[in-house]
Amino acid sequence: MDAVQRSVDRIETKTPLGPDAQVDDKALIMSPARPDLTDPFLLLSEDWFSTPGFDWHPHRGVETVTTVVDGVLEHGDNSGNAGALTTGDVQWMTAGKGIIHRELAFRDERAHTLQLWVNLPANRKLTGTRYQDLTVSGRPIIEGDGTRVDLISGEVAGIAGPAVNEWPISGAIITLEPGRRLDHLVPGRDRAFLYVLTGSLTIGGSSVAEGQIAWTDPVPGAVVSSIALEADDGGAPSTVMVYSGEPIREPVFIGGPFVMNSQSQIDQAFRDFHSGKFGEVPRQARLEYR
Repeated sequence: MDAVQRSVDRIETKTPLGPDAQVDDKALIMSPARPDLTDPFLLLSEDWFSTPGFDWHPHRGVETVTTVVDGVLEHGDNSGNAGALTTGDVQWMTAGKGIIHRELAFRDERAHTLQLWVNLPANRKLTGTRYQDLTVSGRPIIEGDGTRVDLISGEVAGIAGPAVNEWPISGAIITLEPGRRLDHLVPGRDRAFLYVLTGSLTIGGSSVAEGQIAWTDPVPGAVVSSIALEADDGGAPSTVMVYSGEPIREPVFIGGPFVMNSQSQIDQAFRDFHSGKFGEVPRQARLEYR
């Protein structure tokens, strides 16, 4: 079956937000303001932090996918999970019915992260919680002629990524040497985004630079579709984060750290958290210095 070639529907540039009480610097790559345009994805933020970082806080009804760009990320939750992730590692957290967790810079030194919020359908909003640490060493790499696909979720060329999903999501980090081309396949029903981490590329016929995100919407009637990636000529490789998923097409209500289908469900989430139904806020110590 021939793959339908995709084009880019829109290109956006990340918005610098500067420091705040939690981070040294911040940028917004994907805004939650129009979830109908980004469905099933909600938000993509970039954070640089040393101290305090993101101390204990709750989530419900969403999955967070955190990629460590640089530094070391210390994490923990109220189910007893704890650890440290380094450059290139990814953590896929299913908040489901409710979780309390924290994300800090190990030793209060530095962490540079990208965090993606993936929506959950109504019948999976209150599923059980789960942490998946998808380390660089545990992910399959598919290499071609000047191309490299670091597979996080979904399937490429019959090879499956390690992530377990509540809603089918494909995700990869793709690196292309200067002037190289790759046709990346995604299901035709999916909406996909491509965020350029380094370098510059032509994506689906459109030029996309570092710090920009390109969107390509579902292709009606197509089973398989292809996104053409071609790195510009230059002295360094280009790297792009690619995620795709079928739109859920349900109402989205966001209340702070909670994502539900109605305002009443958001209100209930706050009541449940404050009444202790998420569990107690942990007294877990910081990871030991080594």
